[in-house]
Amino acid sequence: MATVIRTPKDYRTNAAPWWCPGCGDFGVLRALQEAAAKLNLAPENVVLVAGIGCSGKIGDYFRSYSVHTVHGRTMPVAMGIKLANRDLTVIAAGGDGDGYGIGLNHFIHAVRRNIDITYIVMDNHIYGLTKGQFSPTSAQGFKTTSSPAGTADRPIKPLQLALSAGVTYLAQAFSSHPDHMAEIIAEAIQHKGFSLVNCISPCVTYNKVNTYDFYKERLVNLDEDPDYDPRNYDLAVETVRKYDELVIGRIYIDDSQPSYQDLLPGYAEEPLVKARLEYEPEHWQAILKEFA
Repeated sequence: MATVIRTPKDYRTNAAPWWCPGCGDFGVLRALQEAAAKLNLAPENVVLVAGIGCSGKIGDYFRSYSVHTVHGRTMPVAMGIKLANRDLTVIAAGGDGDGYGIGLNHFIHAVRRNIDITYIVMDNHIYGLTKGQFSPTSAQGFKTTSSPAGTADRPIKPLQLALSAGVTYLAQAFSSHPDHMAEIIAEAIQHKGFSLVNCISPCVTYNKVNTYDFYKERLVNLDEDPDYDPRNYDLAVETVRKYDELVIGRIYIDDSQPSYQDLLPGYAEEPLVKARLEYEPEHWQAILKEFA
């Protein structure tokens, strides 16, 4: 059988994105399609689990199996799918409100378990779908429709949070650089364990502070720093604090840790969905005899 060579077009659907013109989510979608083509993933072997919000629509535009789950529940759904069929490539995607607010508890436990899935968070520092309320990553004092005097909350720092929870692959990318983002997402998918790619994805409609220009003036690309070693945990912690998380590139990689599947007692090599569930006749007879 001839080998199929796929291109990014093979991961497009006929659905027209409803995102606002200029939305950073377009860059994330393009990067994900490029990453899938780079790895030549068969769409029928990929599951994209999407959360609620503008970002959650990505499952409609990426050609693979897709689950549009309820708010903040991408992690348990994605983990369940991966445990049921370890042969699938499982990718979860959602926004900062979905992942670091409503789904924060699930996120932390997915990280510490090191289950072999990739989580793409489209971080725009605001709830865009519901007309612009502050989100968990909004800066303190950020003014929105729900906080006209400025939010009193201090922001979640997702990179530091992931490092403290024990993440084994951590990267951040910027929608203005989709090719760089695609490289990172492809690498994250290949990582054996939990991988987080926090994608800075500006909301051009409701966030007039964290704009493309805001990030272009501030982001530091660690992949361009020959002295930065992403396998040095202490350096990763020090660096994300030093730049207040305004970095892109590979932040931390640890290939030495076993995945959750490797540690789970009795977890079969064969995917559970392919396991033979029928009982042999003698087993049925034993059960019937026990309850006779």
